[in-house]
Amino acid sequence: MSKKIEIALETTIFKSRWLLAPFYVGLMLSIILLFVKFVQEFWHIASNVISMPESDVVIGILALVDLSLVGSLLLMIIFSGYEIFISKIDLGDHEDRPEWMGKVNFSGLKLKVIGAIVAISAIDLLKVFMNLPASLSNEQANLVMWKVIIHLTFVVSGLIFAYMDKVAGDTKRH
Repeated sequence: MSKKIEIALETTIFKSRWLLAPFYVGLMLSIILLFVKFVQEFWHIASNVISMPESDVVIGILALVDLSLVGSLLLMIIFSGYEIFISKIDLGDHEDRPEWMGKVNFSGLKLKVIGAIVAISAIDLLKVFMNLPASLSNEQANLVMWKVIIHLTFVVSGLIFAYMDKVAGDTKRH
């Protein structure tokens, strides 16, 4: 009797992974929202490019790069997370199947996420520096300082994650 209960419990736990599927559907839909913001930003730049200062065009383009990085990150999380936690995506030998699909493990996904966060933070920091006035108020200087500190925190966190991953990879399996 206890073996049957154990098997039923383990089967239920295993099938519960499908509760994560709506999360990935929500992330897919959020890519659509991101696309709407991308088109809106692109239209703003394209319709005003003649009258905009060069620095504003560059900042607008950096915003587009930022949005595309977030979209790529979402796609990577959707594909990898679904395959890691729910089920393999069986596309056969589809010619457009990304080479990395099915090869990214949870550790690799964490490193890709932190790498994308660092890149997004760097773009945001670059936008801040491009918009700096000639003289900074104390409040503006404080804001810039905190943005640099936060960015460096992301960089250091990424390095620590990468080091921990290397140590774990170098550790002999028992």
